[in-house]
Amino acid sequence: MDGFERRKQKKLAQIYTAAIELFFKYGFQKISVNEIAQQAKVSPATIYNYFGTKEQLYADSLFYWMDKQLQHYESILNAELTFVEKTKQIMLLEAENLKKLTNELPQLSSQEQDDMLKSMDDYAEQKLTDFFKKYVALGRKEGYISKSQSDVVIMRYFMLFQRELSRYWRESTPELTTTQQELDHMLQLFFYGLAGDRQVQ
Repeated sequence: MDGFERRKQKKLAQIYTAAIELFFKYGFQKISVNEIAQQAKVSPATIYNYFGTKEQLYADSLFYWMDKQLQHYESILNAELTFVEKTKQIMLLEAENLKKLTNELPQLSSQEQDDMLKSMDDYAEQKLTDFFKKYVALGRKEGYISKSQSDVVIMRYFMLFQRELSRYWRESTPELTTTQQELDHMLQLFFYGLAGDRQVQ
């Protein structure tokens, strides 16, 4: 990578970081390109040259953020932790990320929401699937995931749990918060179901 390309990538990272912070904090509709440019320390013209429109900046920034989250998941999977602890951390992180996305999507028009959800589905198919295969393979190797279940079914099962956890957080109040004991019980159900660990193969 030459000097020009390095400077470009650094500038893009500044724009992405500023855009994600402002979009998540204030919502898509309430933030202008000028405000993002000011926080990123670049000119609005630079943003338009790179992205063309605010909508494209939003989409590209979101995928940049999703790539960063996936890197975080990979680091958790490679950490010196038990498989249960890895699952807990990944599930909590994914639920928190879903909460952020769920709070942001209502800021978009119906068509923009549809386009974004389609793009996110494509992203999941292309990138998250590979990560999840590693996760499942490790779980099977350590005896936590049944070898009789397909990767597709296990992924859907995982998504059901973390989406419910995200919904719980989104609807919670200061008086209603997820405790460590509740999380442990959810993980017990996640791995062993209502019948207990006798069903694990």
